[in-house]
Amino acid sequence: MKLNLVPARTGALWVRTGLRAFAVQPLAFISLFFFFMALVSIASQVPLVGAAVALMLLPTMTLGLMAATAQAAAPEKPPAGAVFMAALNAVRSDMRPMLVLGVLYAVLFLGVMAISALADGGQFAKVYLLGGPLTRELAESTEFQVALWIAMALYLPLSLAFWHAPALVHWHHVPPAKSLFFSFVACFRNFGALTVYGLIWTGVFIGAGIVLSLIASLLVAFGAMGIGEGASAAGGAVMIGGALVMAAMFFASTWFTFRDSFNAD
Repeated sequence: MKLNLVPARTGALWVRTGLRAFAVQPLAFISLFFFFMALVSIASQVPLVGAAVALMLLPTMTLGLMAATAQAAAPEKPPAGAVFMAALNAVRSDMRPMLVLGVLYAVLFLGVMAISALADGGQFAKVYLLGGPLTRELAESTEFQVALWIAMALYLPLSLAFWHAPALVHWHHVPPAKSLFFSFVACFRNFGALTVYGLIWTGVFIGAGIVLSLIASLLVAFGAMGIGEGASAAGGAVMIGGALVMAAMFFASTWFTFRDSFNAD
């Protein structure tokens, strides 16, 4: 396995190729993302350990969507079933190492939350992990904001370590612990391209959010005026559905960041 160093402009290419792959079979990607999110949602409902179990599933979800993208990026346009099955087969073939990665991710993420709890007594962790109430007074408190920034600062290296890890385990058969090291090094060495990639996606999400908000606001306004039965509910559905579709599009692009960062030796 060899590490490729790519120029910063490659980040824009990753976004374009990801959107192109998503456009090949959009319904397959959306269905697959909804499937994984449903699993995470169900797991989070398990008493006591639900949050940890949900965290353990995230590397598996990443691998599944990467494998689906690899299938969709094939020269011949694959059927939707092939894209969906590619994801499930990838997860099934590497179930044991992905379980190890999942445990590592859950432990390290909960460690980040525990460290942030030292600043505010665990209020931020409670809101983030358990969906606790977030009042304006709490959000504006100094302790809560310090905990937020601590969590963000610690989560950045954690996310870099897990960015390529599922793909390294699956396509290069790297042991889970080593995959975290190789992923971090690859992300650090190609940080310019990843920064461009992240900035472009941020712009895409902001632009899409503005459009979706305008559509939702119009639907809510129509509902308030009695124009169109169920228009207000449709406005909320547009926001939630649009956000999930945008997330599916983003995950469809992550495989290209891996593909261009590593080569078989």
